[in-house]
Amino acid sequence: MRRAPLALAVLTFLCGGGTPLRSEAGPWSGEASFWTAAEPVRIVHRSVPAGASGAEASRAMNRMEWMASSAPGLSTPAAAGQAPAPGDQAASAPAPPPPSRAADVLKFLAGGATGLCAHEAGHLAFDYTFDAGPGVRRVSFGPLPFFAITHDPLSPRREFTVSSAGFWVQELGNEILLTARPQLRGEHAPMAKGLLAFNVLTSMAYAGAAIAHAGPPERDTRSMAIFLGVDESAVGAMLLAPAVLDAVRYYRPAARWAMWASRGAKVATVLLVMRKGRTQD
Repeated sequence: MRRAPLALAVLTFLCGGGTPLRSEAGPWSGEASFWTAAEPVRIVHRSVPAGASGAEASRAMNRMEWMASSAPGLSTPAAAGQAPAPGDQAASAPAPPPPSRAADVLKFLAGGATGLCAHEAGHLAFDYTFDAGPGVRRVSFGPLPFFAITHDPLSPRREFTVSSAGFWVQELGNEILLTARPQLRGEHAPMAKGLLAFNVLTSMAYAGAAIAHAGPPERDTRSMAIFLGVDESAVGAMLLAPAVLDAVRYYRPAARWAMWASRGAKVATVLLVMRKGRTQD
């Protein structure tokens, strides 16, 4: 008596995509072992051999054994001459090497250098727009040597625009970065973080110098204060607010109040130019 139960065919189809990779005859009459393609599972079907006793027939009839892949004699898809599944390849692929700390530091510094170039490019863009004849002069901030971009005399409104342009570029860069990547803090992005750090810390440094009335006479905050007709410390506070708010957004991306307050503070400086310029030009 030999049977091929429907259940065996169904299981073979589900596990092996419809066709067993390999089958073998077993010691029993009608015994066959199937190795499936999708899972490392062995399915054994035994039918009742002729002349078997009642007990033997009861144990053998339509019996299916599922054996783990570690069982002796089990053949995996790779052993059967089949390529491993894509998921298996991904699981067995070596982990990528950890990022180099030195490379991260260089990328962070490159981000800061990008921020510096963008800041100065903002000044130059309006210098050339107003045909102000930009130049470079060596200046110092205490013991630290630095440089300043100079230009020909301009109207108060244009002077304010040129002086503010570097900060506008920084604030626009922060806005684009924090809007596109609100979870930046959790990313491995040293260059983007270096750019953000430069923008925030530079605004804070300028704000501190303005509040303390320190630094070279060519400092941007002084020119802005002259145009607005306010004390320079007020300009420092105007720069400090969006910088602090952007730092809050970096550390607490879910704080929507910080996002809208930061945007409002940035727009306010542009509105000051438009409003004040009506009476100063």
